[in-house]
Amino acid sequence: MAGGGIKVTSSTIQRPYTTPPPSPARHRFFNEHVPLNIFDRVAFNIHVPILYVYRPLMPENAAMVEGLTKALFYFPHLAGRLICDERGCPSIHLNDAGVRVVETRLPWTLEEKLPFLPTSELHPATEGVEELLQIQLNWFACGGIVVGLTAHHRIADGQSMSNFFAAWARLVRGHEPDPLPYHDRQAVSVPRNPPRCEFDHRAIEFRADAAGELAVEAPAETAAAAEAVETPNVVVHYSVDFLSKLKARFVSDNPGRRYSTFQCLLAHVWKKVATARGLAADEITQVRVAVNGRARMKPKVPMEYFGNLVLWAYPRMTVGELLNGSYGKVADVIHAAVSAVDDGYFKSFVDFGALAAEDEGALEETAPSAGNSLSPNMEVDSWLSFQYHELDFGGGAPVQVLTFLPIEGLVILLDSSEEKGAVDVQVALHPDKVSIFKEIAHALD
Repeated sequence: MAGGGIKVTSSTIQRPYTTPPPSPARHRFFNEHVPLNIFDRVAFNIHVPILYVYRPLMPENAAMVEGLTKALFYFPHLAGRLICDERGCPSIHLNDAGVRVVETRLPWTLEEKLPFLPTSELHPATEGVEELLQIQLNWFACGGIVVGLTAHHRIADGQSMSNFFAAWARLVRGHEPDPLPYHDRQAVSVPRNPPRCEFDHRAIEFRADAAGELAVEAPAETAAAAEAVETPNVVVHYSVDFLSKLKARFVSDNPGRRYSTFQCLLAHVWKKVATARGLAADEITQVRVAVNGRARMKPKVPMEYFGNLVLWAYPRMTVGELLNGSYGKVADVIHAAVSAVDDGYFKSFVDFGALAAEDEGALEETAPSAGNSLSPNMEVDSWLSFQYHELDFGGGAPVQVLTFLPIEGLVILLDSSEEKGAVDVQVALHPDKVSIFKEIAHALD
């Protein structure tokens, strides 16, 4: 939001509410050290920003902050701190150290700025931060607000943070969180007896001792360039009409085969990003696709589980196969890779965590760091299942949800705020590739 005009009016540390309504077993959480489980260890080691945009009229600032402190009572991990315990293992210290809340005032009306582009000015800094959760309440002259949130990914995945935000909104409206969060991180990572690791997780989810082909790291020159140039984020709107035309291009030899909106859009965007990058036909390109384990694991883990429970599928093709293949062919490759990340794969990963416990310090996740480039690869997360209508503080659901992607090649799929059933796709690309991608983003092969 270039041009200034944002005035910071306060920056405070808010701790969990001390006298909330009765809640189950609160005493079990305070002053504990909760070890990060194997799913937490493999998550991005960064603070992830999200922006929620609300039109007026919204509750008063004091009501928003009070609701936040009540929400922290139910989600104490967010008010803790990351430490290493006495064994040297990374843990969350549930010490109620608190979250940072920044309040700002802006001279514009919300309508003057809608729709928003991804910007770092509306959320707190993400570097050199000890708070695991930060909130920036950006109040516009009309009474509208942009809630900028940053949360450490080692503490929670996107599903978890969506649940937290919904609980915060309910508390501001005067209701209790329903359902309550499920906090047992160790229960979701209990190995089989005996543990048996059936996949090479040390080379897939973590970096092998030798450079594995799935380990993604920016070359030195790419990382240096990233320090000088912030990765632009592009938001492309795909209307219901476009999605209908796109899906008509997907034909399978299997008469019972149906393609999801996610598979169709991922196949389309994968093709367009590869084209914009100008990749060679014989180059291998792959997509790191996030797979939520809550519905995959057996027995199923409650959707209200708070933590990380995501692994990844890796559909891969040569660039020539990707660009010359039909949409259906590309979607089938995506489907096959995602289907393989099933209950057995998750259980193998849990067993790997148990077997590697004595070598914790040697585990280094393949998740890239901020400023890296994934080219020729991509990583995609779908937020299409998040229930944005539940994120209502009393003045209605957000009219826009977006994030800022600090790594070239990251892609997020979100429900569009402009049109029901439409999808907004946010893509981080190198500055030189942005104009090409925008030009071809709606071209149907």
